Amino acid sequence: MRTPAGNAAVEAAPQFHTQASSTVAARLAGALHREGVRRFGGVEHAFDRVEVADAGVDDPVDLLPPELESGTLPAELTDAVEKLSLAYARRAIDDRAARKSGAADIFALVAGLRSDDCVVRLEKLGTEGHNLHPCGRTRLGWTMHDAMAHDLESPATTIGFVGVPVGDYVGDDLGERLGVAAPDGMRAVPVHGWQLGLVVDRYEELPMLPRLLAGSPTAALRTLWVPELGEYLKLSLDIQVTSTRRTISIASTRNGPLMSGLLPDLIEDDRVLLLAEPAGGASTLGSGRDLSVIVRSAIGELRPGELPVPGSALAAACPITGERLIALLAARSGLAPLDFVEEYARLLLPPVLRLSTRFGVGMEAHLQNCVMTFVEGRPSRLILRDLAGLRLHAGRLAASGHDFALWPGSVVGTDDDEVLLSKVAYTAFQAHLGEVILRLAEAGLDEAAAWTRVRLIVDEVFDDLGDSEHAKGDHAFLTAPTVPHKALVRMRLAGTGDLYVPVRNPLHAA
Repeated sequence: MRTPAGNAAVEAAPQFHTQASSTVAARLAGALHREGVRRFGGVEHAFDRVEVADAGVDDPVDLLPPELESGTLPAELTDAVEKLSLAYARRAIDDRAARKSGAADIFALVAGLRSDDCVVRLEKLGTEGHNLHPCGRTRLGWTMHDAMAHDLESPATTIGFVGVPVGDYVGDDLGERLGVAAPDGMRAVPVHGWQLGLVVDRYEELPMLPRLLAGSPTAALRTLWVPELGEYLKLSLDIQVTSTRRTISIASTRNGPLMSGLLPDLIEDDRVLLLAEPAGGASTLGSGRDLSVIVRSAIGELRPGELPVPGSALAAACPITGERLIALLAARSGLAPLDFVEEYARLLLPPVLRLSTRFGVGMEAHLQNCVMTFVEGRPSRLILRDLAGLRLHAGRLAASGHDFALWPGSVVGTDDDEVLLSKVAYTAFQAHLGEVILRLAEAGLDEAAAWTRVRLIVDEVFDDLGDSEHAKGDHAFLTAPTVPHKALVRMRLAGTGDLYVPVRNPLHAA
């Protein structure tokens, strides 16, 4: 049943259609420009990024070149506009409530929340989704009613359980871990509330179990914060978000616990906290992806005065003051803008670069996978989460003295240096740090000077790593005239996995 606020949001959504269309069109124009498909005017920023204020069309589909018009991208863009319209309507309702609270800003509003509740609340500010993807709000497979019940702006959704025969199950006994009994010879498997209907239709033989949990959606959508458990559950969700259907492979459920045991010893940095994935499991029925689960640890108690802010919220506008969260934090720090960026980059880059060069671990350190903590506005600690998208270079890891076997067929494994480094270059530098610098530039930061500071940090990290072959090659790759950029639109045309195009690198000129 829809709530009155829910009814109001659905009814108001058409009022936000023009705004949503403009946003999606601008993201698409930026992607087409970066990937060399079509050029648009505007001020260019690092990595060939152009912020397009007006793409000149009412419907983003009209921007597509003929070779992209016959695929699925038009439907994905149309859905993105529809779901973003609803999200804007829901955000407007939430913002009005925030302004009525009397709090000075959003950070004052969340000050009394425990760390994980704080992060979930702030993640809801990331209304437009992925900062570079034109389909950041695509939810193909969901109706508007589904989005009202389960999307990012929803206060909570449900988690059900089904019984899966032991012979059709791989992994940890999650029912035992979560306190849910299963019939003899079966395992109790948690299922996202929307996915439950799909599972019942596809696997009529599986019994539904009489247990429901409440979970709060995060920016990852299929990952739910479950206060009753004090943990997160990452659950298969067979809808398309951005470019990918969000089911989960068996390999991801088995690699997570293994990597959670390995990575803390490799990180060796007391300013970095890894959210472990201590357990997981999956059914082998059907595709082997419909009933998959990964348990993720909570952030838990932080130090006094330490504020956790998800990276996906940093560019969002505060619902009370209208300022971007990253600008609010920089102002609170009392640092000059360049010094703030340097402190931020010194928190993010050294652990990520050391992991890739020393051990062959390419973390997917984009905004959604990072939570930054701040003390009085100053960057304090880096929290890394979600291990399914990293890249693990088997040769480098073995050479460092670590014996580690991924689940057979795991897409995270590679023996290619460029695959490893492209993951780091795109996520940490382009999607993450590029966004932070661009948004602070709106408040007066000198972008060129900021990238000069970043280059100094990169040089220092690799000086510390020594003269090894990997250190020299990695430094050259990351500071080359061009670096690979993930081709978010061209990938839709190719119908393949990760695809990259070269973009101009601000670290080369710095």
